[in-house]
Amino acid sequence: MAPSPLADALQGIRVLDLSRLLPGPFLTMVLADLGADVVKIEDPALGDYLRTMPPLHGELSGRYLAVNRGKRSAVLDLKAPAGRAALLRMAAQADVVVESFRPGVLDKLGVGYAQLAAANARLVLCSISGFGQTGPYVDRAGHDLGYLALAGVLAMGGPAGGAPMMPGVQIADLAGGALWSATAILAALVGRHRTGRGAHLDISMTEGALALTAAELGNLACGVPATRGTATLNGGLACYGIYRTADDRYLAVGALEPKFWLALNQAIGRRGDAAELVAGPDGQAATRAELAQIFAARPAAAWTQIFGACDCCVELVTELDELADHPLHQAREVFFSLDGGPGIGPISQVRTPLGAPVAPRRPPRHGEHTREVLADYGFSPDDIAALT
Repeated sequence: MAPSPLADALQGIRVLDLSRLLPGPFLTMVLADLGADVVKIEDPALGDYLRTMPPLHGELSGRYLAVNRGKRSAVLDLKAPAGRAALLRMAAQADVVVESFRPGVLDKLGVGYAQLAAANARLVLCSISGFGQTGPYVDRAGHDLGYLALAGVLAMGGPAGGAPMMPGVQIADLAGGALWSATAILAALVGRHRTGRGAHLDISMTEGALALTAAELGNLACGVPATRGTATLNGGLACYGIYRTADDRYLAVGALEPKFWLALNQAIGRRGDAAELVAGPDGQAATRAELAQIFAARPAAAWTQIFGACDCCVELVTELDELADHPLHQAREVFFSLDGGPGIGPISQVRTPLGAPVAPRRPPRHGEHTREVLADYGFSPDDIAALT
């Protein structure tokens, strides 16, 4: 696998990751893939409890193994004065701190942004939360599904007149939280280079997901109702939808433009008309029913062969267990293997679009690098013994 041109872009950047579960760890994995030195700062009891969430691969969660490569783990008890003092001492030498506690928790512990900035004015603190660090929901608990509900994303998926559909992946956590955080951190580091000052970044996963609705909100501003199952890209057009095959597989049809629509119809032996693309709801329903009958007459393999020779924006819906063997992903080397260590063995990893990391560390065990990390941050053997 060819190394990414970005694999050492963040070399020399030190990141202290206080987060757990998905948004923060996925974010810091991206930073580690870009060459940052990422240390998971974990409590002595459980640490990142994503480790134990089933299903397990050996002794660790498959999800944990998927989003924590390239990091080290150090244990600090932030409820104890010595642990808080150690964190502030480390922060004085770090570039970025990531946290995903409820708003105000770091302040209550005595290691909030005021204390961190006093230790290091150049430090970037990224706080990821469900609803933001301010506002009426600041103390409210939440999860991905609720964030998507408040962001309008959930309302846009599902059949016309029916219930919203459950998303298949954590959109608010990963796209709304982790990726916006990565963008903000990189921007803050660039800004710090110019000003010499760090920043406190307030990343709301609800707002991150809401930003994904920008195009639909643009339609709404033009007076066009944006509702599930009736808009251009969520089920309103027969040329843009999902159709079942004879063997209960599914095709994603995206023939929006006239040239693709006409090519599609030629490939399936149907006499198509470009005017069908702008037909009203009744016309769309009639065309959709006709297409459904045609696609249901042949198995997926037959359609894959037909559309492989036709440039008309149709793809087979690929199941998760088929991804690694897909010729596109194989040619692009999207998947790679990493030794998960004792009791785990080889684990499959997915690179991000930014490229593959260079010789990444396996996902760390709880606290396994505590002494090594503290030594790297200048703690003496006596200091380390007192903390461990």
